[in-house]
Amino acid sequence: MAVDSSTPGQVSAPRWHSPLGVRTRLVASSALMLFLELALIRWTGSNVVHLSYFSNFVLLGSFLGIGIGILRSGRAKRLPYYSPVMLGLLVAVIAWKPVTVDRGSSSSVIYFTSLNTTGPPVWVILPIVFVAAAVVLAGPAELVGRCFAELPRLTAYRYDLIGSLIGIVGFTGLSFLGAPPIWWGVIVTLSFVVLMVPRQQQKATATALSAALVLTPLLVMVGVLFHESTQPENSWSPYYKVQTKDSEFQGVPLLTITVNGVPHQQAIPAASRLQWEPQYGMPYERAVAGKQPGNVLIIGAGSGTDVAIALSKGAKHVDAVEIDPRIRDIGRERNPDKSYQDPRVTSHIDDGRAFLSRTDKKYDLILLALPDSLTLVNGASSLRLESYLFTQQAFESARDHLAPGGAFAMYNYYRETWLIDRLASTAQAAFGHKPCVDKVGDDLQQAVVTVGLTEADQSCGSTWAGATAITPPPATDNRPFLYLFTDRIPSLYLITLGLILVAGIIGVGIAGGGSSYRRMRPYADLFLLGAGFMLLETKSITGFALLFGTTWVVNAIVFAGVLVAVLAAVEVTRRFKTPPLKVMYVVLFGGLLLSWVFPDSWLLSMPVGPRALVAVLIAFLPIFAANVIFAKRFTDTADGTASFGANLLGAMLGGCLEYAALIIGFDGLLIVAALLYAGAFLLSPKPAGVLRT
Repeated sequence: MAVDSSTPGQVSAPRWHSPLGVRTRLVASSALMLFLELALIRWTGSNVVHLSYFSNFVLLGSFLGIGIGILRSGRAKRLPYYSPVMLGLLVAVIAWKPVTVDRGSSSSVIYFTSLNTTGPPVWVILPIVFVAAAVVLAGPAELVGRCFAELPRLTAYRYDLIGSLIGIVGFTGLSFLGAPPIWWGVIVTLSFVVLMVPRQQQKATATALSAALVLTPLLVMVGVLFHESTQPENSWSPYYKVQTKDSEFQGVPLLTITVNGVPHQQAIPAASRLQWEPQYGMPYERAVAGKQPGNVLIIGAGSGTDVAIALSKGAKHVDAVEIDPRIRDIGRERNPDKSYQDPRVTSHIDDGRAFLSRTDKKYDLILLALPDSLTLVNGASSLRLESYLFTQQAFESARDHLAPGGAFAMYNYYRETWLIDRLASTAQAAFGHKPCVDKVGDDLQQAVVTVGLTEADQSCGSTWAGATAITPPPATDNRPFLYLFTDRIPSLYLITLGLILVAGIIGVGIAGGGSSYRRMRPYADLFLLGAGFMLLETKSITGFALLFGTTWVVNAIVFAGVLVAVLAAVEVTRRFKTPPLKVMYVVLFGGLLLSWVFPDSWLLSMPVGPRALVAVLIAFLPIFAANVIFAKRFTDTADGTASFGANLLGAMLGGCLEYAALIIGFDGLLIVAALLYAGAFLLSPKPAGVLRT
């Protein structure tokens, strides 16, 4: 049975004067918390390009802030006015000094970004964003924690999950509609006003002061977002802020498309592209030896220039796959060759790997046309939107979709010789013979890699020398980190994660008061449960991205599915007598073992329908069991806010441990999660009345 707010040891929050009932406040606060977290990740990433490569940087700051806010809720004397103030300041600072970064690379990892650095350096802006995200999210979390103190444990957790689902669904709906950030700002502002501006049992001066503290910074934010949203060159896709600019070069019209502050691609007439950069026609020379291709598949079709080149080379039909609907639509409207309007072209908004897994069609040429997403998948550290396109298994899938005499090719600005050799050796491993490798000599190292279904199906201008002693092995679906040169975690990540953990330790100690760690000490098992759950969520996101595509729709479904599984665990625990914790731990470890025994590579061989059913069962069984364990344990805690805060801070640790996948792969995260859950089991309190001998 759930424990109510009168449980001894529970820290009671000061009274919150609001006309809303506690359940309504809790749902609204939780929805605001999730919506604001997603909006911060999207908006900051679109204006601070460093965050394209540290997408879970804001996520980790959010977890820290949420944990601190929950811990503060029992001792705070005022509503968290600091949250809207910090939000307004953060938006104003980033709008004043947006960041585009140079095309930098280190010896261990490559970042594909723009040419010049503007705005604050990385060591200034990233700490600002991290701390600001923590402070901003601490406010809604504090409101959530106040509601937890007024409700039975599982009842509060239930409404928290419902609010979180509403926040995800709301943000996903706006992404589907392509809504600009002004709508995010309006929704956040209205939510803060409803929750934090009192309308009863308060003096007029107090109400006016509350309104000023909430509205002034948020109106600044809304003004900044309104200006950004109404610029004619700006539009928003589910992945990027997309900007367009028309220009001319030698009398030829150019449409430059910039995403998240980085020049991404140009829509240029196909004839001009081939004249200026003949390498774009090289796959057709190497692949078909003068023969016109029949069916062509282009992955990363973008604004349509590569499609127009294929048509100019005589393609009878082109399947153009592009993951970003906004970029495709810009190409459809403004590409000078009108390639998407050609009856020989069929466009598909999809992930390239997922498209291959769902089609039985055979192609004379499959082309990866500069598929460089410039961003990481939210919530999945170091997994880029195109990561699963460049693994050995992906190349083998492309091979299996080639018609007799067909070929597979790719081109891009690879910047490093070892990266070109890695891709070429991956093609060699998948096809069984050396590919053609053509390099265009400049600092950017543009290269074209072409490999025929058989060696007779390609015509190389020169022989590729082969992989060198320093060439990394092919990327795999388990470790799809194409741009990672070493088999170690880069020092840049290690330093960043170390600073994050130190900031977390200091932040909890300061903001939560001197008693924070003492209050959380009995809930070390809940801390480890939070870390393990974060790894399970990451494994689910990456697994479903491989099985069904790295699209924003798949990610949203997985995030929502995880919350539904957690909510189901809470409802089962509330309504039914569940097995003891020991039994549920057995179920949890059984689910982890099931995930290990039946890896994603096995699921990929199944038809899409059965694949979805089995994937859901395998992914969500351990998540369900873990949250039944959490719900049962959370019910019996003496201090609800401290125990919940410990669990959330554990999730922050789990977010840092995600980077272990760079070494052990995503499957290895199951082992790390199992170790964390084993620790939680050992630290869980013994049932009352059990005698030790």
